[in-house]
Amino acid sequence: MSVNVNQSRDVFHLQTDNTSYIFKVMLNGELGQIYYGSRIHVKSQYDNITTRELHDATPAFSEDYPDFQPELLKQEYASLGKGDFRYPAFQLTQSNGSRISEFVYDGFENSKGKSRLNGLPSSFDDTDDDAETLTIHLKDKITGVLLDLNYTIFPHQDVIVRSSSFKNTSDKDIEIDTAYSSQLDLPDSNYDLIQFSGNWARERHLYRNHLRPGIQSVSSLRTASSHQQNPFMMLARPETNEDSGEVFGFNLIYSGNFKDSIEVDQYDTSRVLVGINPDEFAWNLSAGESFQTPESVISYTDQGSNQLSQQMADFYHEHLINKTFKNQDRPVLINNWEATYFDFNEEKLMTIVNQAHKVGIEMFVLDDGWFGKRNDDTTSLGDWFTDKAKFPNGLSHFSNQVHDLGMKFGLWFEPEMISLKSKLYEEHPDSMVGDPNANLIPARHQFVLDMTQDKVVDYLFEKMNAIIDDTKLDYIKWDMNRNITDMFSLNLNKAQQLEFGHRYILGVYQLYARLTSAHPEVLFESCASGGGRFDLGMMYYAPQAWTSDDTDAVERIKIQYGTSYGYPQSMMGAHVSAVPNDQNGRVTSLDTRGAVAFFGDLGYELDITKMSDDELEKVKQQVEFYKEYRHLFQFGKFYRIDSPFDGDGNVTSWEAVSADKKTVVIGRYQLLNHPNAPYQRQYFKGMNPDAQYRVNDSKETFYGDELMNLGYYVAAPELTGNYSNDFHSDLFIAKQI
Repeated sequence: MSVNVNQSRDVFHLQTDNTSYIFKVMLNGELGQIYYGSRIHVKSQYDNITTRELHDATPAFSEDYPDFQPELLKQEYASLGKGDFRYPAFQLTQSNGSRISEFVYDGFENSKGKSRLNGLPSSFDDTDDDAETLTIHLKDKITGVLLDLNYTIFPHQDVIVRSSSFKNTSDKDIEIDTAYSSQLDLPDSNYDLIQFSGNWARERHLYRNHLRPGIQSVSSLRTASSHQQNPFMMLARPETNEDSGEVFGFNLIYSGNFKDSIEVDQYDTSRVLVGINPDEFAWNLSAGESFQTPESVISYTDQGSNQLSQQMADFYHEHLINKTFKNQDRPVLINNWEATYFDFNEEKLMTIVNQAHKVGIEMFVLDDGWFGKRNDDTTSLGDWFTDKAKFPNGLSHFSNQVHDLGMKFGLWFEPEMISLKSKLYEEHPDSMVGDPNANLIPARHQFVLDMTQDKVVDYLFEKMNAIIDDTKLDYIKWDMNRNITDMFSLNLNKAQQLEFGHRYILGVYQLYARLTSAHPEVLFESCASGGGRFDLGMMYYAPQAWTSDDTDAVERIKIQYGTSYGYPQSMMGAHVSAVPNDQNGRVTSLDTRGAVAFFGDLGYELDITKMSDDELEKVKQQVEFYKEYRHLFQFGKFYRIDSPFDGDGNVTSWEAVSADKKTVVIGRYQLLNHPNAPYQRQYFKGMNPDAQYRVNDSKETFYGDELMNLGYYVAAPELTGNYSNDFHSDLFIAKQI
């Protein structure tokens, strides 16, 4: 049993296999946090840890309880204005303008399993994996509004999922000003905040800083989770590393404006809030209506960051990803974008398809430029009909040729966008986001469709659904190449304009839900100008995402390494592109480009028809190698070993281990080759210590404990003629005998 309730003392003890989460009903009827950490025994009470002391110059709950001072208490879902001056988990405005709430405990419900949320991506338990859901009912004594705090315990992944929902049972309208998904009050502040920040083409780099007094946060106001910040963050003890130490992980199943906030108060306690960004947000809750927050994912371990990443990856795999693709190996693809850009026709594309087929590539993805009159990026977004100049026999004629070769066919869409030069804009200018009286801000020569409008969602579903049927589509790359600036909708009244951001992303989810329901066999890949919407909300519908527009192998090392803390490798689209690289002009070997891209969903993004015979043979070998170890690369247990964010970052290594520990593959990457360098070793992780292995088919055998503790000798890169041997890679494949 994961939920233990002592009703006589109103104590709730939630247990996973390795953790405990405990809270109670306090004397004022609100909920107080007691403990979250390594699993402890269930007791009827925890009076020692909830002892109160009287502090001067601090408000009390009442004259009768002078030592009950909210500012000093760890709380479970705090309001503002009742003596706790820290930032609240929620805030409501009544019809008379009052922002004071008095929510008190009103009972609980406990049930087996976990159902999906309506209209939002969410966790689930379809496999009877022992999930339990606890709902705490609270009622506002002032307005009668109901508040449910929802907890689902996934015991075998050591994950707790939280959300909140409000229902207005009064006869007056209420405005929700703030509604976070989860709050966690920790008893001290001796933690490092580990966040994953960056920009376009350098997403999710790791930054680690010790908590300081006051507010520190990561957030987005781009109506997307963004390239700049990511909803996943960690709190780790200063001594915590990959293999030991306490660490909490927080993530959000949401793709819009978010905020992860940590507040360290004057008593060195830490309040963690995760959810919708309260800036540029409000929700009008009319009588009888409800509001549901997105789900927040929380996990803890005392075994270091690798363990945290692995248990969260297991949770996503079992309880978030579309079950059709949960265990399905992702196809090796080739995308035509960097080969052709907009300059193509059916005949030209077939030369790429035929060459790709010869080297074993399994899917051809047709990127931007196949629709409307799209010969550059200034036109036709929204006009989802085939360009007859490029495909005189229709797109299905081309897709049939791809399918006849035994390959899959994929297609690029950017459904949420519109061009001013388009039939859609000519006929429906009111379908675009923005104040028509203002100077609208372009980005990449495009604007945004108003996804709060049902007619827009209906139009997109109709067009995309028809193309999927016509081409027997296997895969969709769903792009979103700009963020929203002019956040105004003609579809919403004055009081609803602050609802726009959330309503927009609900419209996106509605379109995703309708398409994935109608076509459960189609693999969706999320893309937002690369990694600008790499979040769990997208992963619920699209189980993989384009990790970054930056395909340079050296830059991808940091991007994929940082991403791996919060997301498994099966979610990462990773491609081999041409050199010099489009983003930075760097030249790296085909070996190194492949060795980085192997640890994800492999693809190629180059003109394969211009490759030499030697290069084509190398691609063929890479594809064969990847297919042999594909399930390991995509779904194996992932370990980070040498970090590009530590020291000079010259050496990075990571590893994938099969479930039975019989096969291990390490990727090791050395950026610069040093003269007269010292001997180097590569250390393995996660092996069976008593089993014997061969490494790269060596004659010598090694015990697992030997490879993990003594390491494996790494030869210095050999100098090859007049070419630089920088940006070198090695793959070490250990197989149990």
